[in-house]
Amino acid sequence: MRNLLPALIVGVIFGAGLVLSDMVNPARVQAFLDVAGAWDPTMMFVMGAALLPSALAYLVHRRMQQPLLADQFFIPRNGPIDRPLLIGAALFGIGWGMAGFCPGPAVAGLVLGIWQVWLFVAAMLVGMILHRFANARFSKMSASAA
Repeated sequence: MRNLLPALIVGVIFGAGLVLSDMVNPARVQAFLDVAGAWDPTMMFVMGAALLPSALAYLVHRRMQQPLLADQFFIPRNGPIDRPLLIGAALFGIGWGMAGFCPGPAVAGLVLGIWQVWLFVAAMLVGMILHRFANARFSKMSASAA
């Protein structure tokens, strides 16, 4: 509970950055992904600018024993490139290219009140729920078959 307010503040700053950089605009995203057509490289600068605070955070992390507002660090580790990862990455990329939204900018775009954003987020939540149920079912089936 002690890290709820900082998380909210960071989330609001992140969302404001997404809105300010126009990453919530599906036309901008699709123009960036259209490298064979009317390519718009401006989002490359947004993504490049995101590397600076991330790199600084990794440098600061190396000097800290424990985070300020948590019990431990949650740093992604390299894992195997397996079928679920490849399928998930492909689905994410296809969805991003078709809709022009990915989860972070879509949630930030809810403040704009555009119905397409609300529809996307609703569909995303339904997909997450269906994945959770399907994954649990397949895990049970795999465990009983073994």
